[in-house]
Amino acid sequence: MRLSNVRVMEDSVLGVVFDIKRFAIHDGPGIRTSVFLKGCPLSCVWCQNPEGISQDIILWYIHSKCIKCGDCVQVCPRNALTADPNGSSYISIIRDRCNNCGECVQVCPSTALSLVGKTMEDSEVVEELLKDKVFYESSGGGITLTGGEPFQQIKFSRIILKEMKKLGIHTAIETCLFTKREELESLIPFVDLFMVDLKIYESKKHLEYTDAANEAIKINFEWLMKNHENVLVRIPIIPGYTDSEENLEQIGAYVAGINSRIPIELVNFNPLARDKYCILSKLYPLQKVKSVVPNSKMKHLSQVVAQTGALVRLESE
Repeated sequence: MRLSNVRVMEDSVLGVVFDIKRFAIHDGPGIRTSVFLKGCPLSCVWCQNPEGISQDIILWYIHSKCIKCGDCVQVCPRNALTADPNGSSYISIIRDRCNNCGECVQVCPSTALSLVGKTMEDSEVVEELLKDKVFYESSGGGITLTGGEPFQQIKFSRIILKEMKKLGIHTAIETCLFTKREELESLIPFVDLFMVDLKIYESKKHLEYTDAANEAIKINFEWLMKNHENVLVRIPIIPGYTDSEENLEQIGAYVAGINSRIPIELVNFNPLARDKYCILSKLYPLQKVKSVVPNSKMKHLSQVVAQTGALVRLESE
């Protein structure tokens, strides 16, 4: 179904999207399509989507797919690529020269090079989301905006959510709530479910591990709890960072003290992000953590949260 056959939308707004995941089952109820928007105000040391932190489109190089033809080096107009036949990574990207023009991507025969992020009109995203409308209706699903942080592209997010609501489709947003109050208020009418990440309760540790203090997050969270019926709190369980009993007790007591009926979901660590850091030539601080948190520990941590009076569940439940 083409968008033009549905309704005329507001004036077009551009956004930067780095993935659209269809048939998602962990980003809200039912079968969903999740839109990953680039840009995040936090820089969590464990970030599972580091390619989504910057709002800029970036060049992505997977050296394991490279056939070492050298075509990309020859075509680059800014000499931003160099080749080292003896290096562990054949191609090196000089980031301060690269302007992400994409010419190297066009000549790469093995798709070792790609651009992460795509500028899209809101109407393009809506049209993509409508492809699975029948599955949303049959499963009680819908669409989810995630990222990155959807509030970093507030106008783009708002118009997509508004259009989905007009069409009777369930909407959800995954957010850290590090945003201005007026921006949060502007989305309230168009969001059926807020999935709020609360990572670390203590402000100094939050600043150390995410590059941002959490006072504004708490203020927004408390306001949201009073002004929206459907909120799900999610705590990522990151070994050595968020998994202490003290942190979980603090978050559990904090949420239960505001509204004990709001569910808290513990989300297990995902070790697969390691490869993304390698591709981005970034140090991965959890390099030694090779697997997910054992189920026995996840259950124990859920009991720790439950003892605070909070309603808690594991992501897999």
